[in-house]
Amino acid sequence: MKDSALVVVDMLYDFIDGSLACKGAEEAVANSLKFIDKQTDHPLEGPEVIQSIFPILFVCDHHPSDHCSFAEQGGPWPPHCVEGTRGAEVHDDLKPYQLDEFTFYKGCDKKKEQYSGFEGVNTAGQTLGDVLSILDIKNVLVCGIATEYCVRNTCEDLKKAGFTVYLLKDCIGYVDYKGHVEALSEMEKEGIRLK
Repeated sequence: MKDSALVVVDMLYDFIDGSLACKGAEEAVANSLKFIDKQTDHPLEGPEVIQSIFPILFVCDHHPSDHCSFAEQGGPWPPHCVEGTRGAEVHDDLKPYQLDEFTFYKGCDKKKEQYSGFEGVNTAGQTLGDVLSILDIKNVLVCGIATEYCVRNTCEDLKKAGFTVYLLKDCIGYVDYKGHVEALSEMEKEGIRLK
C-alpha cells in the first residue's frame, strides 16, 4: 500500500516470555516477520532497504522500576518492561528493523499509565504521531501485544488523528482470549480495519 507504514506495538520480551507473557505472542512475532518480508521485492537486501520502502516504527513500554502500574505501587500489573532490562527489549528477530529515530517510548513517567503509543517519544523528542505526519503516511498497519490494551489504545488514537488504520489480526498477542475477541469487535465498529 502506498503512503503506508507499519507500527509494531510492544513486541518486547516481558510480553513474549517474561513477567506478562501473552497468549499468541511468539506467533505474532513470527507472522509479523513474514508480513515485513512481503513488503519488498528485495528481502535479501537487508533491513535498510525494507525500511526505506516501507517504514517500520516501534512503540515500546519503557518503565522506571517504581512505575505506578506495578502492583507494588498499587497498580494492576507485575513489574514489566523496566528500562535497561531484557524484558524491555524488542524481540531479537525484529531488532534489525529497529532504528532509533523510529522507536517511541511510552510509560516513562512513573506517575502516569500510558497504554497508547501515539504520544510515545523518540530520542529526538518527536512523538509517533509527529513522525508519521513528517513521513506523509496515510495508512498505518499495526501489529503487536496486547490486543486489549496497548494495541487497541494505539489503534484508536491513530484513527482519531485521521489515519486509516489496519490491524493485522494474525500478528497480535493478547492477555485473555475473550477480551481479545471483544476488543477486535469493538475496534472494527470504530472503523479500524482488520486485515
